[in-house]
Amino acid sequence: MADNILDRFKENTEETVVDDNGKKIKVGIIGTGWIAEAHVLNYLKCPDVEIVAAADLIDGKAEKFCKANGIEGVRLYPDHKSMIDNEELDAVSVCTYNRTHAQCSIYALEHGVNVLLEKPMCVTLDEAVAICKAEKKSGKILSIGFQPRFDENMKMLKKVVETGELGDIYYIQTGGGRRRGIPTPYGTSFIEDETAGLGALADIGCYSLDMVLNAVGYPKPLTVSGYTSDFFGKDPVTYPNHPEYAEKFGVDDFAAAFIRLEGGIVLDFRIAWAMNLDTPGDTIILGKKAGLRIPSTECWNGSIGGSLKIYRTIAGSDVETEIPERDNGEDNFYKKIRLFVDAVKYGRPAPVPSSQILYNQAIIDGIARSAKLGREVEINIPEI
Repeated sequence: MADNILDRFKENTEETVVDDNGKKIKVGIIGTGWIAEAHVLNYLKCPDVEIVAAADLIDGKAEKFCKANGIEGVRLYPDHKSMIDNEELDAVSVCTYNRTHAQCSIYALEHGVNVLLEKPMCVTLDEAVAICKAEKKSGKILSIGFQPRFDENMKMLKKVVETGELGDIYYIQTGGGRRRGIPTPYGTSFIEDETAGLGALADIGCYSLDMVLNAVGYPKPLTVSGYTSDFFGKDPVTYPNHPEYAEKFGVDDFAAAFIRLEGGIVLDFRIAWAMNLDTPGDTIILGKKAGLRIPSTECWNGSIGGSLKIYRTIAGSDVETEIPERDNGEDNFYKKIRLFVDAVKYGRPAPVPSSQILYNQAIIDGIARSAKLGREVEINIPEI
């Protein structure tokens, strides 16, 4: 019986075909920090891409970055506007601080340039709405950098739900966390309000939200009751080599929320950069016909934490069906880059559409607002 159940989830593996008609996609890099390195290294794997320009606000940083990554002949600029104004670009990767995601993306779209925007989409719902409006007006592609979506196990998770195997979904629990993992190896840009805007909630929480929301079809969020804290971030003991970081910490290191979604679904969410626990628990999706358990996962690293398990009752007997982990093949980050390039080149839809991540950002914004106000808040998303 188990084999028959598993057969329902078989799918064709889509292969990316690079049909090179001789045209090279000209790409510019906005922001040359560590995440930009992953973009560049994977663009370099694409024979139909040419990295022609890079911009960074910090003097000399872009030049150093290009030399370190072996890209030559790249024109360098002190900001995104001067780069976009002086180059004929097909696309840009926005790899800047969270606080500048909106302004960089909007400017590129307004000037007819396709955008691959690193996660989180931005900091506030208002910013996300402005980005989406700019995308709609421009007619260009905006894709958000959620590479775990392209993992074969993540695809299987979505397929299990889409088959109707679980029945109508009514409850979801998700999240993740690190016992100690406030990201400061590259300085304080992740923990200062003026650059990051949000902490664990947006940095890794956006991944946990996308994992389950994408699986269940991205229902619209309605209300949220949220909580955030910064106990570890503001403790000098957290930074034995840099106790001064505690004074600079201006975001959250833990967040939790109860979110009501359209369709009668409730979402129980928690995320942490630091906590006195190894994990906040597995991800579970409960349906009227069956339940699904996804082992505790650092999904921001690209996959699930083990085999999926379906729990059901058949002929009065409780049955568990295990879906083994799947070989993922190509690196997820490369898939993100390659699919974006293909979308630009062949006029395909954005691999990770902003219309979905708008809901993700609305939840994050709602959690932050609710935590500040100390009460449940409504989530109102305007028409784009």
